[in-house]
Amino acid sequence: MTTVRTQGGYAPGRLTVHRTPAELNVVTRALRGAGRKVALVPTMGALHEGHRELIRHARRLPGSTVTAVSIFVNPLQFGSGEDLERYPRPLEADLEVCREEGVELVLTPGVEHMYPPGSDTRLAPGPVADQLEGAVRPGHFAGMLTVVAKLFHIVGPDVALFGEKDYQQLVLIQKMVRDLDFPLHVVGVPTVRESDGLALSSRNIYLSAEDRHRAATLYRALREGAAVSARGADAVLETARAVLAEEPALQVEYLELRDPELGPAPATGRARLLVAARLGTTRLIDNVPVQL
Repeated sequence: MTTVRTQGGYAPGRLTVHRTPAELNVVTRALRGAGRKVALVPTMGALHEGHRELIRHARRLPGSTVTAVSIFVNPLQFGSGEDLERYPRPLEADLEVCREEGVELVLTPGVEHMYPPGSDTRLAPGPVADQLEGAVRPGHFAGMLTVVAKLFHIVGPDVALFGEKDYQQLVLIQKMVRDLDFPLHVVGVPTVRESDGLALSSRNIYLSAEDRHRAATLYRALREGAAVSARGADAVLETARAVLAEEPALQVEYLELRDPELGPAPATGRARLLVAARLGTTRLIDNVPVQL
């Protein structure tokens, strides 16, 4: 697949890269007017196998669907002292991934395009956003939902796909779509993992070889906790805590069992086991489904 850097238009079977929201909006409105559907995969770039899986899910959707990917490192969702400046931005490599996976539309806006001077309106998420990740990263989800809402308005997708690795993010986006009546369907795609179980993340490049091995303890703790779910919630948490304690380099920020909407864990039924920890300066999150 070739790449076209364009100020507008759509080239079937070719990757077209659009720099501004207005450029892409013209294209997607024309596509929808012609009866085409659009599937959006929002990303911050540094694309890996997990992103490829999201794109593949989008391309497998039935009907005449055009796959669009946004690449934008959103400053609103980075807090003070977080890794905004050093977050990887390998744009040319990302475009090659999109080309290989058959993406036809890519949006690569600058901060000035997404947040022009005077743009200070922000979404206020509900109380779920103040827990788990939100308790550790105040304001993160307000920034995330703001940019996702803007992308939904710019692209106007019929479907948007997000990875389950960022499970709280997925829950909040689904809630936003319901609460604000966005005319689209949000699809969660299961976490893609390394051979040792470590969840794929753009931040994994920060890990040393030694820390990379230690990081696999996170998934092992979740997996072993889920394996004893027949014994109840306490057994799940106790088992997972014991595994995490085997790796003292892991600075665990939270380990919690919740229901699928991130309310209190049920006595029986579907639940989600979530963990966050630091290895040196690198922060890692993961989660797995549990059937109590």
